[in-house]
Amino acid sequence: MSSTTSPTTRTRSDSRSSPPPGSSSRSTTDAATGGAAAAKPGRLDWIRVMLDKPLASFHLVLASAGMLVALGLMMVLSSSSVYAYQYEGDAYYYLKRQSVFLGVGLVGAYVVTRLSRPLLRVVGWISLFGSAGLLILTYTPLGVTINGNRNWVQLGSPSLQLQPSEFAKLAMIIWAADVLARKDKLLDQPKHLLIPFLPVTGLMILLVVFQGDAGTAVVMAGIVAGVLWIVGAPMRIFASIGVVGVVGVIGLFVTSPNRMGRLMAFLNPSADTAGTNLQATVAMRGIASGGWWGVGLGASREKWGSLPEAHTDFIFAVIGEELGLFGSLAVLGLFLVLGYAGLRIASRADDKFHRYLAAGVTSWFMVQALINLGVVLRLLPIAGVPLPLLSYGGSALMANVIAVGVLVTCARNEPAARRVLSRAPRPVRPEMTTVVDGRGGSRRRPRSGRGRR
Repeated sequence: MSSTTSPTTRTRSDSRSSPPPGSSSRSTTDAATGGAAAAKPGRLDWIRVMLDKPLASFHLVLASAGMLVALGLMMVLSSSSVYAYQYEGDAYYYLKRQSVFLGVGLVGAYVVTRLSRPLLRVVGWISLFGSAGLLILTYTPLGVTINGNRNWVQLGSPSLQLQPSEFAKLAMIIWAADVLARKDKLLDQPKHLLIPFLPVTGLMILLVVFQGDAGTAVVMAGIVAGVLWIVGAPMRIFASIGVVGVVGVIGLFVTSPNRMGRLMAFLNPSADTAGTNLQATVAMRGIASGGWWGVGLGASREKWGSLPEAHTDFIFAVIGEELGLFGSLAVLGLFLVLGYAGLRIASRADDKFHRYLAAGVTSWFMVQALINLGVVLRLLPIAGVPLPLLSYGGSALMANVIAVGVLVTCARNEPAARRVLSRAPRPVRPEMTTVVDGRGGSRRRPRSGRGRR
């Protein structure tokens, strides 16, 4: 018997199985819209993509440090041209010297990037003893006193002077990274964490303190704290060191009438605006006159003699005056990028030496920049600390650029960056051919380790 289906039944089943009119096109449209929304990248996704690249840290360090150095050269010329022409007879005098110092620093940075890890560790020990020796020389007749601080060594000519404390910062970082990395498995014990790290760094800081350079000593103490933080020291150690540090700072102010005068001037900004408060008052006036976009590059009025040390410790005031709030925020942004890159490198390093090395250099730059900016913006008493990579100063610039080279080395040793660099194509050495028995025939010289076929 053949089975038949009535037209009525077929119609009902078709109506139940088929979608309502327009639903198919609507669902297709919704799926396409949802897929497009999922495929469309967010506004910040491109930043995430760029930061996920293996050499992102390497490029962040080079870009931020390079722009800071370039801006520093430009602002050194702008802030020092009047002073240099008046006292040296050449408006480009300080720019020329800064360019030479930069060249020497770049050579040192390149050499550092080519050093192997074992050799860099050896260099850390040598530089520590060398910088300690130079610090001791400041207490001999070779030492030179400038602005009340005996922190310079004269090398033959009055125009050739060296500030050992700037190189001592970097030497202390490399040495500390090596010592702490070697004792990594024992760092949960306080005696292995603090000895010999704390006594040696404390001795270096004391050598700087007795020179009269309290600002540099505070920066070095900040480096010590930064390294201990990345190592994971317990809070009780930070509390103990903090108490000692506070007592030491109080002692520095109490024992120095000059520092006490600066502290009193900081607490009373309206007092002695033509004396102790002169620098801070003129600096704030210059920054305020800069407004949003500044008075124009080279058009600063405060650099015409009213702002002492305009091209060194107070170069940020000239930046604020000539480039305005926009230029000031750009400088802050570059330092934030450099600090982020340093912390990123330290967190991604798979060996302790490079982790502690990156943390130490980053702590140095950030602490010193914060102190300098705090002084210029009248948030701290006058400390005499230059702005890293920007202020004029041969020893400071050379040490800073070499430290950037150290940070670049750490960035190249990130696991992902190391894998990419190891796969980089190497130049192919051409194979040599030799003529046999003068008959014009040739044969290929077999590669080493392989016999002729």
